[in-house]
Parts: sequence; C-alpha cells; structure tokens
Amino acid sequence: MAQPVIVSAARTAIGTARRGTLAQTAAEDLATAILVETVRRSGLDPERVDDVILAESLYGGGDLARYAAVVAGMTGVPGLAVNRHCTGSLSSIGLAAAGVASGMEKVVVAGGVQASSLMPRLTRRVPGTVDQVEPWYPGTHPNTAEAPNTDMSITVGWNTAREFGLSREDMDAWALRSHRRAVAAIDAGRFTDEIVPITVSTPDGSVVEFAVDEHPRRDTSVERLAALPVLHPEIEGFSITAGNASGTNDAAAAVTVAGADQGLEALATVRAWTSVGVDPRRTGAGALAAITKVLDRAGLTTRDVTRWEINEAFASVPVAACRHFGLDEDTVNFSGSGCSLGHPIAASGARMVTTLVYELRRAGGGVGVAAMCAGGGQGGALVLEV
Repeated sequence: MAQPVIVSAARTAIGTARRGTLAQTAAEDLATAILVETVRRSGLDPERVDDVILAESLYGGGDLARYAAVVAGMTGVPGLAVNRHCTGSLSSIGLAAAGVASGMEKVVVAGGVQASSLMPRLTRRVPGTVDQVEPWYPGTHPNTAEAPNTDMSITVGWNTAREFGLSREDMDAWALRSHRRAVAAIDAGRFTDEIVPITVSTPDGSVVEFAVDEHPRRDTSVERLAALPVLHPEIEGFSITAGNASGTNDAAAAVTVAGADQGLEALATVRAWTSVGVDPRRTGAGALAAITKVLDRAGLTTRDVTRWEINEAFASVPVAACRHFGLDEDTVNFSGSGCSLGHPIAASGARMVTTLVYELRRAGGGVGVAAMCAGGGQGGALVLEV
C-alpha cells in the first residue's frame, strides 16, 4: 500500500457571514480559488491530479469540485461532492488518503467550501397540495425536543455542557482564550503562509484583497462575554451564548494528498482517519468518540500527540475533550478555533488540518490530531505527522 502524504495545504481567510468581506463571493469562486492555489503549491502539473473531492454543506446540491475543476482548466479531472456537515472536509481528506493508500489514485486534492452568506433558501411542496410550497430545511436526524435538528445550541452546546458538568464560566473562559490566541496568531503572522489571498467584491461595492481572518474580536473580555444573554432563557440553567459558540462564516480550504512514492516533497504524513456515529442527543461527544477511535487506528495514545485541533462548534466540546482525556489545554487550538476564527462548516476540517501542518512544521515536527463533531450525532478525526 502507498503511504498517503500531504504535499500542499492552503486556505482562504475566514469571513464573517452576511456582513463580512466574503458576503458577495459565491461558493463556486471560493472552490476554484482554493483548487488552483492548492495545486500550484504542490508544484504538480494539473494533469497529474486524479480527482478533486470537496465537502459542501447546506448548499442545495450540485458539485463544487467538478465546477472548480472545469473553471481551472482541469477538464480531465472529475469532482466529488461530500456532505457530512461539519466533518465533511475531514472525510474528503480521508477519502483522498484511502484512494492513494489503495493505489487506485496517485494524487487527489481534497477539502471543503462554505459560502454561508449565499446559502440557498430551500422549499418543498406542501404534502397534499399540487403547487403550494413551504420553507424546508434538510435535517440530519429526526427532530426531537432533546436534540432539535435545527438548533445546535441545544443538541451540541447545552447537551455536552450538561453531560460533562461544564459551567458557563468554563466555556466563556475557553472562548476568551480562543479569541486571544487567534489575535496573537494573526499579529505574529502565523497564518500568513497557509492563507491564499483572494480578490473579492465587498458588500459596499469595492474590490479588495482578502487575506486576514476577520472574525476574531480584539475587544472581547470576561465582562463582555458574561453580559451576553443565553440563547434559551426559558430553559433552566441554560448556559450557551453567542460568545461561547462558533460564528457563521465563509471560507475554503484544501490539501493535496499524494503517495509517498510520487517523488514530491511531503509536508506531513496522514497516519489515520475515521468517522463515528453517536446518539444525536450526544452529538458533541462525537468528537471524543472519534478521537478514541482514530488514535486506536493509528496505534497511538493521547501522550503521543503534540498539537490538537478540536473544533469549537461550541466551547463545550474542546473543554469536555480536555477533561475527558486529561489533555494539556496549551496544546489544544493553539491559534484559536471556531469561537474566534469562526466555523465555515464544510471547510473547517480542512482548515484545521492545514493549520496543523503549518503549526507542526514551525514546532519542528510531531503528531497532530484534528477532531470535530457533526450534525446528526456524528464525529470525525484525522491523525497526521510532521
């Protein structure tokens, strides 16, 4: 079997949805930009690419991967759309690694795209009528009061906080640190190498180069976070707020996965990947289940891991993971995550992997784990080594 390695990794800067810099940028344009740059960074002739796999979520269908390949002039390369919501781009990279490891593929570009600002509004025909339509949201699991499929503040944030005994102060403290770490990373230029600048039209009609994550808040504080209202005041003890939850965001990220026998410089080796399912009421715990499974697949323990990226869909998830596994919090989300950088759903997994690659290379090497939960009671994780 061929050993899958990452030979290039890139992402766009992350925009704040609807009112941010990428609010007018179509998913197709984000997909094309990240595909072109990821292939360019690999140094490969585009004709050597066997496939493009891009995750998309709540986009309404289509195939962004194939669309981008055509626009990029890679008409001989097919494209695969993946939807596993938050873990979609981790699954894309896992599929690429599996194809390479099996020998069926030599080079695959994999990642994800999220254009939340331009997310389509879906409708369906009202049952029992001929032409009457109603708004429709494609749920990931049957809707219940304990796990609403349209309200992750309950299904993920609150349920995880209750299961692991987390207070609002625990989660607000994590969110504050996330913002401070993200701002410090931006100021130190730690994201510069991983971000591909893109030229976009902004909501006010101007054309700008977008190259810096815009979601982290420099002015946040313990007091500001404590003053935010909870999202469900009717639920006794509810502790989830907009401050200890992720943002709604736009971005794209991708990596090029190739066989180690292809003669390309490897940035990192892909050691293991996995997806899991849990009860939808325990969706946040999907990240923890995925960590357990992927470390087993890699033959590693938590003590072997140098850096962790555990997505902050809600701050309760990484806090729960740290307590459950006894992780050193200084090694988790070293440069911020969903609460600060934002959570561009289908792109977040590839963003985390990209950041891990660059972080580990700066640190002189080591093992990195990216893990996250996903709608419907799912989780995903990937292990890489520099």
